[in-house]
Amino acid sequence: MQSFRIQGGYPLHGEMTPAGNKNAALPLLAACLLTDEPVTLHNVPQIGDVHTMRALLESLGVEIITLDETTWQVQARHIQPADLDPDITRRIRASILLAGPMSARFGELTLPPPGGDVIGRRRVDTHILALRALGAQASYNRAEKVFQFRAQGLHGADILLDEASVTATENAIMAAVLARGETVIRNAASEPHIQELCHFLNVLGAHIEQIGSNTLHIQGVKQLHGGEFPIGPDYLEVVSFIGAAVVTRGSIRIRNAGPEYLPMIKLVFQRLGVHWETEGQDIVVPAEQKLEIEPDLGNAIPEISVMPWPAFPTDLMSIAIVAATQAKGSILFHDWMYPSRMYFTDKLVGMGAQIVLCDPHRAIVQGPTRLYGENLESPDIRAGMALVLAALAAKGESTIRNVGQIDRGYARVDEKLRALGAHIERVEE
Repeated sequence: MQSFRIQGGYPLHGEMTPAGNKNAALPLLAACLLTDEPVTLHNVPQIGDVHTMRALLESLGVEIITLDETTWQVQARHIQPADLDPDITRRIRASILLAGPMSARFGELTLPPPGGDVIGRRRVDTHILALRALGAQASYNRAEKVFQFRAQGLHGADILLDEASVTATENAIMAAVLARGETVIRNAASEPHIQELCHFLNVLGAHIEQIGSNTLHIQGVKQLHGGEFPIGPDYLEVVSFIGAAVVTRGSIRIRNAGPEYLPMIKLVFQRLGVHWETEGQDIVVPAEQKLEIEPDLGNAIPEISVMPWPAFPTDLMSIAIVAATQAKGSILFHDWMYPSRMYFTDKLVGMGAQIVLCDPHRAIVQGPTRLYGENLESPDIRAGMALVLAALAAKGESTIRNVGQIDRGYARVDEKLRALGAHIERVEE
């Protein structure tokens, strides 16, 4: 097991470029199953979850050639719908993304339960309901502990998702592009990675309209062809590095940051007294930050609550909480989506933060507080990165164990931070 050893108190300075969006790379790799022609993906993030998805695809017979460090050529020509290794599927939540394309092109898939971060119950019901609407048989075999998907040709449908689930929307899209006739997906999620998936599929010959809205119109086609596609920057990594600069009182430039996806996130961070400037596709974080929480009218304690895109995303809640510990004032954080998202705050309290965990979904942060180095363990990807930020801001040395969790979502984060002046090293235990 590897750990990060961090000496806090050093401001970040310099430039960095984020990796490709993990949450786009995973569905794009799964979507390569929809064609037997070669597909070239550029800016593939070199992180644990992406390599796990590669292993899953290769176990089905997909040929993947590494053209350079971040460019892969993927060809799903000779596919064998084999039994997937449950030890691999439980490593990532995104293994469920195989259901849509496998049902559409090959008509079958037996899938052990998907895994991922332990942040509360994560339903798969919406996936099953959407695929059933398109004509697939989808069920859970409790005796064998596997999901079973079978289809003899899918047909278009008018689908109302019972929740705006990101991965369920992606599965429905991938299945619908090869279904006969027209499909309308209502209450669709619209995150940047879903928009990228739609644009990618259109490059391969799909007909998807109203991309970026919550109602997608898809005209099914008989087959898709090959193509090339660049994966856009990971906005979660971008905001994580914005947070790292802010809590260390540093100044950094983030190249190719995709600022068009950040307006709502910027509004929320402005409530914490955080600001940044946009120069073309770059984001510049100045060292001078107000870091004072903006109260609601009547001097009421403000609330930051997560909501489906384009509102504030749940995956950035942990980063915002750490930033709030360094801002003057009180603020309530509310994540109604996942009942375990807030549990990492006890680690921040151990470092000196003033946080009241009201219930599994809500926490009040009072700042600013001095943080002190501590021995910590990463519970999941986003909380793990938040602890890295806390350690960078803290006085003294911190050790963060189980950094494999962080590596699942952030490519060489320690190297990037060192290049910006952070005192961080990766050590073997």
